[in-house]
Amino acid sequence: MSGNAVTAQWVRLGDEEDREGYLVLPQGRDPQGAVIVGGEMFGVPGHARDICRRLAAEGYAALAPNYYWRHVRRAGFGYEEPEYGQAMALMKGLRRDEVLADVAAAHAVAGTYAGSGGTAILGFSLGGHIAMLGATELPFDLVVNYYGGWLLDGGIPLSDPEPPVTKSEAIAANAGFVLGFFGANDFVMSLDEWERVGARLEAAGAAQEQVTYSQAGHGFFNDERPSYYDAEAAQDSWGRTLDALARHVRRG
Repeated sequence: MSGNAVTAQWVRLGDEEDREGYLVLPQGRDPQGAVIVGGEMFGVPGHARDICRRLAAEGYAALAPNYYWRHVRRAGFGYEEPEYGQAMALMKGLRRDEVLADVAAAHAVAGTYAGSGGTAILGFSLGGHIAMLGATELPFDLVVNYYGGWLLDGGIPLSDPEPPVTKSEAIAANAGFVLGFFGANDFVMSLDEWERVGARLEAAGAAQEQVTYSQAGHGFFNDERPSYYDAEAAQDSWGRTLDALARHVRRG
């Protein structure tokens, strides 16, 4: 991580008073692009905020929307019960049209902070699903999906009535590049579904790279959860993410 200083604040997204996002900016310099960050199902907890800070230290504006704002302001749940169950219930309560409206609001705000660069969307688990969903309707220079589930076969209300990758032609049209990461031991989505996701995007003509880590499982990037974290996969995927941001989002 770069040692460059950053500033952080909550900002309003769109016309809804309580719809907010956690915005982190590089301090003392103009951003060279913007990244919408979607964390796991826990809202915008410390781990998601840290990812935003890491991106801002690299020169990007990073914005993490709170997709649970209709129920909990500035949500950030822990990984143990009862908070785990509370987050799961909220995740199962998300609906497609509402989340797409939130992504659109975040997209508009992020664009105002992008400086000379483009706009990306990056997500982990639930956030990865939302990143792919957002790309079915909105233009992004880069879409990065870390082990987003329910992408093709569905399984949660948010994936109804059509999981995101069933609309792969729209993703191919909207996304400058799609970068995906997956652990072969993932318990949320099978390796078979993951491989079909890649095949579906390829058949639609999407510019893409899908990376599979044979020894990793779900949540391998989250160093706050030792039983999930895989340091080798996390380091490699983050390096690839920064390279993709430099190629597709940073200008000049």
